Order: sequence, then structure tokens, then C-alpha cells
Amino acid sequence: MKLLIIGGNGTIGKRVANHYKQQEHEVIIAARTNGDVNVDIADSKSIKSMFEQLGKVDAIVCIAGEAKWAPFNDLTEEDYYIGLKSKLMGQVNIVRIGQHYLNQNGSITLSTGILADDPVLKTTSAAMVNGGIHSFVQAAALEIPTGTRLNVVSLGMVEDAYEKYKDYFPGHNPVPMSKVVNAYVRSIEGKTNGNVIRYYE
Repeated sequence: MKLLIIGGNGTIGKRVANHYKQQEHEVIIAARTNGDVNVDIADSKSIKSMFEQLGKVDAIVCIAGEAKWAPFNDLTEEDYYIGLKSKLMGQVNIVRIGQHYLNQNGSITLSTGILADDPVLKTTSAAMVNGGIHSFVQAAALEIPTGTRLNVVSLGMVEDAYEKYKDYFPGHNPVPMSKVVNAYVRSIEGKTNGNVIRYYE
């Protein structure tokens, strides 16, 4: 299987990439810098250029995108556009463009997180974007080409990021990295379509 993992050098992405590399699949890492191919997901032209360079793949996985974290009353209109252009429209455009570069019975997996369902302080923008992606996936899956599957993995605070984010998520149980990887395996290799695959503990 030929997999494109956008954000494959990140905390979660490298775990998913290593899982598939160990199984001797062809894994292509896309990143803003230092990837096998470079891409800025906030720029649809960059996304198009990446796919034209790579050609057909069997699976597209996006574990990338940013949004501004700040108190609600400190967020400006421009701050909201960071998440709208990157994590939301970036992933929407990966689906819009990427569907045409999938082999038969290919899959697309997007990424969000627990903030869509259980937000914490300073996450208004990120929670909004995550919720939007959930609705987008459920609707778009009804209309993408027959045989193509589209899902989104929504994770809680993961073990590998616990020390960095634990103060934002008091009382939350970190998600074991084995569960994190399996969430993506379920989307990539399973038959589910249009689902929000939640792993919050």
C-alpha cells in the first residue's frame, strides 16, 4: 500500500508512519519542511502541486493543521482565520483535491480532537474548527466517488503529548499511543465511511 501521511513527522504522525513502515508499506511523509515532499495545507495550490508530484496513492492521511489557542475575549477575527485556513479548509482541500489522486478503493483520513466534544479553556477557535470538520466528513462521505472512504480520527490528549498539555486538560486520561495508531489503522484499513472515530481515553 502506498500511503501519504501529511504531518508524518509530528507527535502522532511519526507513530502512524513507523507502524506502516514496519509492515513494509510505502510511506510518503509530507510536511511544511523536511518531508519527502513539502506542502503548506493552508495553500490549495501547494496541495495541488504535491499531488501532481506524487501521482496516485492508496491512502491519504492528514495529521496536520493549526488553530489559535487564546482566551475567547482575546481572539481577533484574524486569529480565527488561522484555524479556518489551516486545519479546516486545509483538510477540506485535501479531500477536494486528493480524491482525484486515489487508487480504486482508496481512503482519506482527517484528524481533529476531543475539543469538538469537550472543549477546555482557550480553545474556542480550535473547538469550532474540529466540530466543522466532523460535520464536513459526515456530509462529504455521502457524495465522494463510490469506493472511496472518508473518515476523521478524533483523539483526546495523547500519551506522547501529556507533559506538554496536561495543565490544559485537568483530570483527563492520556490516550495510549497504541490506541492512537489503531484509530488510524481502523480508518485506513477498515470499511467504515463517513465516521468520526473517537478515542478519548
